[in-house]
Amino acid sequence: MKKLIALMMCIVLNVGCAVSSPKGPNAGHGFSSALAGLAHLVLSPVQIAAGVLEGISAVPYYLSTNIHEINRGMIEAQAAITLDDTYESAYGTRLSQVPEDGETGEVFRRMKHATQYFQKVLRQYGVQDADRYILTSIDTANKDGYTLFAVVYRPKETIRVFDKYNGTSVRKFHRSDRLFYEPFATDVNGNPLDTIIDWAGLPRKIIGNQKAQALLITMAANAVVEGRINDDYWDAEKKWIGGDFLAITERKMQGVKEKMNI
Repeated sequence: MKKLIALMMCIVLNVGCAVSSPKGPNAGHGFSSALAGLAHLVLSPVQIAAGVLEGISAVPYYLSTNIHEINRGMIEAQAAITLDDTYESAYGTRLSQVPEDGETGEVFRRMKHATQYFQKVLRQYGVQDADRYILTSIDTANKDGYTLFAVVYRPKETIRVFDKYNGTSVRKFHRSDRLFYEPFATDVNGNPLDTIIDWAGLPRKIIGNQKAQALLITMAANAVVEGRINDDYWDAEKKWIGGDFLAITERKMQGVKEKMNI
């Protein structure tokens, strides 16, 4: 009998170990399920207007809404820059000639090219120092499916900064260099460098098509025109590079979801 009881205890313990996780519930799985729910989300004009105010973090919530409906909502919200403006300025195509999915065959792969599109939109609107605004990314979580994007004002075409990842090596970047398109708070002398206008952690799978990219550019351009500044970026970037990318993405998107009343 003692041997039987001992055997049963072992079985119970083994089963418990097999089904339990010391890390608790998988937050990433829950977030992925929430993103999947966006596939059937169609925004009202009021929600479209609210999303413009929330900036580039709102992009995922727009993707299931007809691109022409989004544009009409932006017009009703009196957004300074609409999707029609972006398609005409960045891609040379009026929105009336664009299919509902927003695809005309132009997508960017790097922030250098994204910035070129972005600056075209700003110049067309009349932003005098349009070439000082850039789109940046932190790619440390790319393999996990997430990228940290930011809209940045940078007054210099060439920068000397400390390496973002080891903190000691001095790097010199020109606008032609890939790593020029990462944010830097200060230069090597400790002088302030970048001003963060807007930022968002986004799932990579939703930002690879032209519709999402056009929305990103449009939201970013509106943030510039409206004179926004986001001082909370640098702390988020530090945590992102440290591996806390999923929590940052989820927290930011949840805040936007509440503001848009979704």
